[in-house]
Amino acid sequence: MPYTFAKSQALFERAQRSIAAGVNSGIRKQEAPVPLYFARGSGPNLWDVDGNHYLDFQLGQGALFYGHAPAGMAEAIAAQARLGTHWAAQCELEPEVAERLQAMIPSAELVRFSNSATEAVLTAFRLARAHTGRKLILRFEGHYHGWADEGLVGFANPPGAWGDDENPARLHPSKGVIPEVLEQFVVARWNDPAHLRRRVDEFRGQIAAIMFEPALCNTCCLEPVPGLMGTIRELCDRDGMLMISDETITGFRFGAACAQGYYGFRPDLTVLGKAIGGGTPFAALAGTRAAMAKILSGEVIHAGTLNGNPLCLAASKWCLDQVRALGASHPAGIQQLGHRLMAGLSAMAKEHGVPLRPQGPGLIFHTVMLKPGAAEGPIRDYRDYVRRHDAPRWAHLRRCLLEEGVRAIERGLWSISLAHGEKDITEALVRSARAFQRHAAGWPPAA
Repeated sequence: MPYTFAKSQALFERAQRSIAAGVNSGIRKQEAPVPLYFARGSGPNLWDVDGNHYLDFQLGQGALFYGHAPAGMAEAIAAQARLGTHWAAQCELEPEVAERLQAMIPSAELVRFSNSATEAVLTAFRLARAHTGRKLILRFEGHYHGWADEGLVGFANPPGAWGDDENPARLHPSKGVIPEVLEQFVVARWNDPAHLRRRVDEFRGQIAAIMFEPALCNTCCLEPVPGLMGTIRELCDRDGMLMISDETITGFRFGAACAQGYYGFRPDLTVLGKAIGGGTPFAALAGTRAAMAKILSGEVIHAGTLNGNPLCLAASKWCLDQVRALGASHPAGIQQLGHRLMAGLSAMAKEHGVPLRPQGPGLIFHTVMLKPGAAEGPIRDYRDYVRRHDAPRWAHLRRCLLEEGVRAIERGLWSISLAHGEKDITEALVRSARAFQRHAAGWPPAA
């Protein structure tokens, strides 16, 4: 029988009496039929308060790259907690983690720690503007760089307000944003090197940095087209701009050197979040010595009471050592598992006449649901995704999957963790077969 969620429903109703909107991050309210409450996790497995068991491919929005509650990380945190949880000062773990990042990521000559990737992004923007004396940041439609005023400009513009193809609009999805912030950005379309050149040339001499997700994972799962990373690097070198790679999602999932190693480019600054802390509130900004110079001189302020928190550092040290231990075999193992899962989902879609088209490099991927009459073929950019992806139909299938114990991110992203194995993929496909059968029988829903 499909899962039911009575206890989660009751807790959500209770939470709304004390927590604004009942959740502590707006996106969590999107989960249907109700924002779920969880009791425990182990490896790739998750149990909610109603006792439902899930094979988890959401993984804390990608942060739990090592699975739920790995024993080694729990022991590392516990050992540090017995020594102290916070000093607002230095401890030996700081250089130990920083040195690991230097060894793993060639562009990470120096690092600074923060509590969230949103903070690291804001530091990167401040550094870029100080480094160049320019105010503009170029970013791409559909790319997500945190929830702050600057991080969401041009992220998910509604179709009626896109602007034309050459001049994407500079909009922010939230009310209350400082209006002048919108004027500090240039927005370009992803995966069009020629268009990017034109945008840079239009504002030549005014742009401090180009910021991007190396594989766009916050809108579909869009790998860079051949030549795009080289074009960004060339333009940055030509015009004295900083190249900023936001590896909040891709970091360490794509290998020890992150997506920049996987795709073969060298940025000036790198934002690291999620997997770097294994589920603890930890992030880092890494960069070349030249790009970090204004922090070294004290001209750029980067501060925070909880920066370099020892509990988070203990977790990060353990996490990074897991990736380093895999050596050159990573990410081939998780990529193979992901490709098997994608192939199985594709076969089920074909069997039931469901227009589902998994897309991505396997170690992370998106399940695109084509609208009636939409063209086949890979999605390339944000606008293409909005035009072709059938979000309501995906939401229906996603709920069927959830009720059969397979959990993916609401927007359609699936992550493979180091804790997943062949048996987990097999079980996920068995459960997914039931979900596809229910979806095919129940779509479209009765009026």
